[in-house]
Amino acid sequence: MAGDDYEEILKYYQLHGTIGTGGFAKVKLARHRLTGEKVAIKIMDKLALQDDLPRVKLEIDAMKDLSHQHICRLYQVIETPKKIFMVLEYCPGGELFDYIISKDHLSEEEARLFFRQIVSAIAYVHDQGYAHRDLKPENLLIDEEHNLKLIDFGLCAKPKGGLDYHLNTCCGSPAYAAPELIQGKAYIGSEADIWSMGVLLYALLCGFLPFDDDNVMAVYKKIMRGKYSTPNWLSPSSTLLLDQMLQVDPKKRITIQHLLSHPWLMQGFSDAVQWQSKYPLGQLDEDCVTELSVFHEQSKETILKLITEWKYDHMSATYLLLLSKKTRGKSVHLRFPCVTKHASTMMSTGLEHSRPDAQLEDTEFILSTPVTRKVASKKHKNKENVETVSALRNEVPFALTAPKSPFAKSQTETQVQAVPLRAPPFKESQLTGVTPVKKPNNPTNADELASAEILCEGRCQSVELDLNLAHVDSSQKKRKAKIFGSLERGLDKVITMLTPSKKKRYTRDCPRKLKAHCNITTTHLLHPDDLLNEIIIVLSKKHVEYVQKGYTLKCQTRSDFGKVTMEFELEVCQLTKPEAVGIRRQRLKGDAWVYKRLIEDILSSCQVNWSVILSVSRQKHP
Repeated sequence: MAGDDYEEILKYYQLHGTIGTGGFAKVKLARHRLTGEKVAIKIMDKLALQDDLPRVKLEIDAMKDLSHQHICRLYQVIETPKKIFMVLEYCPGGELFDYIISKDHLSEEEARLFFRQIVSAIAYVHDQGYAHRDLKPENLLIDEEHNLKLIDFGLCAKPKGGLDYHLNTCCGSPAYAAPELIQGKAYIGSEADIWSMGVLLYALLCGFLPFDDDNVMAVYKKIMRGKYSTPNWLSPSSTLLLDQMLQVDPKKRITIQHLLSHPWLMQGFSDAVQWQSKYPLGQLDEDCVTELSVFHEQSKETILKLITEWKYDHMSATYLLLLSKKTRGKSVHLRFPCVTKHASTMMSTGLEHSRPDAQLEDTEFILSTPVTRKVASKKHKNKENVETVSALRNEVPFALTAPKSPFAKSQTETQVQAVPLRAPPFKESQLTGVTPVKKPNNPTNADELASAEILCEGRCQSVELDLNLAHVDSSQKKRKAKIFGSLERGLDKVITMLTPSKKKRYTRDCPRKLKAHCNITTTHLLHPDDLLNEIIIVLSKKHVEYVQKGYTLKCQTRSDFGKVTMEFELEVCQLTKPEAVGIRRQRLKGDAWVYKRLIEDILSSCQVNWSVILSVSRQKHP
């Protein structure tokens, strides 16, 4: 049964909102129960993967081999009959691509800092015998310390004969592909990576691509000529380095070894780029091992044996997350997890309407005359607006007015038990056996989970609650309402009288409060509804289909043949420092540079005084 696919992942993680989608995957933000650490979980449907399944297996194998300070860490892999879950390091800074957009282009000093990290990661990857073959700003994430992490090894290659062995598969993104790939020649993977790194460095320094055109064949012709413009703000040393990397003849390109100590990369630094891993898998941290030993009431030797097997199971994940906490100066302690009473039976029915990874294609987008949003009325203030698809399945989908949650009442009617767990002595074959002790628990708004610390003493807040509620039989709810309705109404009045207004839960009748970030454009508007209404009007004029959910607009564009070519989110938000109204942008699917131009067009068309001048592509390419 499909529900069983999620049962395993929900034992260890609390799933929250979707933070990205791809051709065959969805990425969700989650929190590890024992450490409280945020993670990103890549969820893939095996049936949808079809011919791409070997590519996923290749990516998993590569990430198990690679452990480097500038490569996104793999924590755990869970495979079920229908799903593959990859638990990955969460990088809150988003894609390097979004950072480039926010800056128009980077200064030489900042580009150098980032590029040293890219060179470090690629030198390590090559040393391990791999070629990445899909280097681009979208595949580099920014962590909370503003460092880069390389992702997406689905197209990587590890030739059996070593990196000098020729490859034949033409893969990667056209704009970053080396000339020899386009020409269909056999090529050396490491040499092709150097070309892609040159395109990437150009994008950092210039804010646009060296070889760009709306027509793919025109892009290929430009790449094979190897001619590109050099903006006047590029320094002679930057121009020289780009020329050394973007050589059409791969044998004339600079090597990764020479890049490590190249004069341009050494400016402002006393040492060459350090490419060796700071976190080799063979060296285990004693404090983390001790904490696991105490928590599971087992000897250090037993814990060491389990960790060093590197099965990338829950033991691997817990150790690596503890290590991550320690490197960031946080305490190395495990907490007692909270799970819901019905964790073993959730999602047993109606999965078509309630699965957490439901795609946008399952719903009907609207493209019509915009309905403007009024200031939220008081009657909606106490309504919960659950994020999970399962809890919204009976709602009239995607109306352009303030959303109403059909489960707002059923959440108050349904009592869910939380189960705080003691750490049991574990068996080597299973580390998750527990003895539950029931404790009352109240559901809260799912949107609070992404920012709030999830503590065992507090509420057990996750999509599990929504999934449980989604499968409560409606007739049971009606009978319950008849018997207890009057009592609950009276109780609600008492609760309302005794609850201070300052403790009212956040709802979608007001925008989220966010910190200023590279993917947020700020305005001088004072009211978020004004900005929301203006964007809705522009989307309709631009023939962009959208779905409104509170202050978030899920948008998509289609080709002339009806195929979805782009998916992205625009969310009106309230900034805390400085106090302002802004728009958060997030690309979910589609070409990054096409997305860039579309977003610039949408925002520049709004009758809004933006705090930051939008960068519109203005450079003509030869």
